[in-house]
Amino acid sequence: MHIEVKELEKHFGAFQAINKTSFQIEKGHLVGLLGPSGGGKTSILRMIAGLEQPSSGEIYFNGKLANSLAVQDRGIGFVFQNYALFKHMTVFDNIAYGLKVKKLKRNAIKERVFYLLNLMGLEGKENKYPHQLSGGQRQRVAFARALAPEPQLLLLDEPFAAIDAKIRKELRLWLRNLINEFGITTIFVTHDQDEAIEVADQIIIVQKGTIEQQGTPWEIYNKPASAFVASFIGESNKLDVPISLTGFPELSDYQNDGKWNSDVQILIRPEWIEVRPENTSNLKFAGHEGTVKHVHFRGDSWLLEIEITNNTKLFAYQAINQKVFQPGEKVNLLIHQLSVFTPSETRVLENRAKIDPMPIYI
Repeated sequence: MHIEVKELEKHFGAFQAINKTSFQIEKGHLVGLLGPSGGGKTSILRMIAGLEQPSSGEIYFNGKLANSLAVQDRGIGFVFQNYALFKHMTVFDNIAYGLKVKKLKRNAIKERVFYLLNLMGLEGKENKYPHQLSGGQRQRVAFARALAPEPQLLLLDEPFAAIDAKIRKELRLWLRNLINEFGITTIFVTHDQDEAIEVADQIIIVQKGTIEQQGTPWEIYNKPASAFVASFIGESNKLDVPISLTGFPELSDYQNDGKWNSDVQILIRPEWIEVRPENTSNLKFAGHEGTVKHVHFRGDSWLLEIEITNNTKLFAYQAINQKVFQPGEKVNLLIHQLSVFTPSETRVLENRAKIDPMPIYI
């Protein structure tokens, strides 16, 4: 199902939850609605589902206006954060519920249910009740129930939020494979950026009821449209004081009398900062001197907190198989690039002073 949303608005009394929001979702894509709590993600999802009526704006399914369609006529499967399984029904009856509503024949229902049980890895669980299952198994039942009537659109409202971290990571891959199997257009709400980046074909960043950016995970990470997107997706160093950064002469365009213009924000990704031992000759002309303040172990890397000019602290990554720097150690660091955000433009600046024939490890 192709989805198109035009100028969507939602008011709750005097509060405007959604403000003139527009976007499109291609058929068969898995799209993540990502943003902070209270940003409007769930309100958008509920209006697409028909559980809430827009205050204004239009929702189209395959080119046809869907605003007035009843929930049951939208061809939608919905998976809730809390599973919403029928506690008094077995796994089989939970999955079969929508098929019985559609009044399919008994043999067709049985065939469909057992197909989904096998697909979900729930073989032998058909006679169990929800309370007899693990959280991950209950979530799989919820997915099976949503998919049983063969919907054209699948809506997921923070589907893994109630599941522990290890199982949640396993279910991400399982969900991606499941959507590929069915080829069904899917929209899922999440505040977990790792989940969205790992699973989604596209991400829509929602903040204060508006769309900040829509694109692939790579596009949004590599070319954020705003400082908010850059700080929300991944980790960033935000510069609050006008320090002199070697190799970035363009920064003078954003200063008056040695001060940043009030509407300028400068962000540096930790992976854009290269750290080497003190007095590394190749970095003397393009880099900065700093002092390691803290070292944090992240499992697959080290996160270094380094103090440079004017007590400014920058975070940088260090590969786990490289030299382990210690707090108090002097280092050289090279900022390869940074992003500048103003209300009218976004720029990525490359360090123009780099003279480094050595391999770069980031």
